[in-house]
Order: sequence, then structure tokens, then C-alpha cells
Amino acid sequence: MGIQNLFAAGGVVMWPLLGFSVLGVALIIERIRFWVRINQRQSRVVRDVLNLYRIDNVVGAMDKLQKNADLPLARIFLAALELEEPNPEEFRLALESEAQAEIPVLKRFQNIFETIISLAPLLGLLGTVLGLIASFASLNLGDVGGSKTTGVTSGISEALVSTASGLIVAIFILLFANTFRGLYQRQIALIQEYGGQLELLYRRRYERGEKTYAPTR
Repeated sequence: MGIQNLFAAGGVVMWPLLGFSVLGVALIIERIRFWVRINQRQSRVVRDVLNLYRIDNVVGAMDKLQKNADLPLARIFLAALELEEPNPEEFRLALESEAQAEIPVLKRFQNIFETIISLAPLLGLLGTVLGLIASFASLNLGDVGGSKTTGVTSGISEALVSTASGLIVAIFILLFANTFRGLYQRQIALIQEYGGQLELLYRRRYERGEKTYAPTR
């Protein structure tokens, strides 16, 4: 069955389902590019920054973070390290505040995905109801095998095609939405892990009375 025939068979609900599909694919591509960039670079950059900070190269650590400020963890670290002479509590609060600010970036489009996942099957169900209504409207018990049988068949076809299409769209979006949710949870765990390591290094420098921030340029 061709695309045109599929849309003709599925009825009017196929158009909003097509809109959901196009929107979902566009957002999925954006999220894939976002997570690929983070997974390819972020762990390496953060480990380099921690190593530089561990050997007291604060300026080098700051430069590394500023060159990679498009990464969430780099922005979180910068928010804390750019403070001038904070105490450990202020340093921790800066890390936590910036981490909270990054959450909407990491969860971007999640509500849209959930909306599509919820509405697509409902639209398929609506198409089922409309198709059955069309079938019963065409049904004439005294004309079995006659010309009106075609109307009954097309109504049943509309019901089945729209239901299948709604489920396909929802399942496809659900697969990627769950993948992105898993990546988000992993990212939160990494933020806590690396943030804790930086805070520990800062506390040690602070207790030793060493300079804990880079000079202002």
C-alpha cells in the first residue's frame, strides 16, 4: 500500500499523526546530536579539568572549561570556580544551583515527547471510532454483497489503519524518549560524581589556605 493510499485509507486522523511524526523526528534528531556531543567530549574534558585542578593549575583548568562552555558540566564547574574566595559552603551551593539550572537543558522536549506518546494512540482510537461509524452508516442488511459493501469495507480499513498508525507513532517516539530519559539520569549521576570530586579538591585547597580561584583578566 502506497503512502497516498495509506492516508486515504486511514482517514482524517492521519494528518495530525503525520504532524506528530515529523515533529517527533525533528526533535529526536536534535536530541541525538546533543547527547552525542556530550558523550563524546564531556567525560574527557572534565577529567582533564580535575587533573589540572589537582596539580594546582587553576588557570589551566579555567581555560579548559571556558573553551568547552557548551557542555553542561563545564558550565557547572565554571559557576563555582569563577567565584572569588568562596567558602566551601558557598562553593557547594554554586555547584548545586548551576546543576539545577542545567536540568531543563538536559530534559528538553521531554514534555513534547510525552504528549505525542499520549495523543497518538488516542488519535488512532478516534480513527477507529470514525471508521466504524462510517461502516455502520454504510451497512444495509438488505443489500449484502451489493454496492454498499464497499463503504463497509472502507470504514473497517480506516479503523484498522488509523489504529495501527497511532500505535506505530507512539511506540517509535516512546523508544527514543526512554533512551533520552536514561541518558538524562546517567548525566545527573555524572554531575553528582564529578561535582563531588571538584568540591573535595576545593575543600582541601581551602583548608591548606591556597588560592582557590584564577586571577581576573
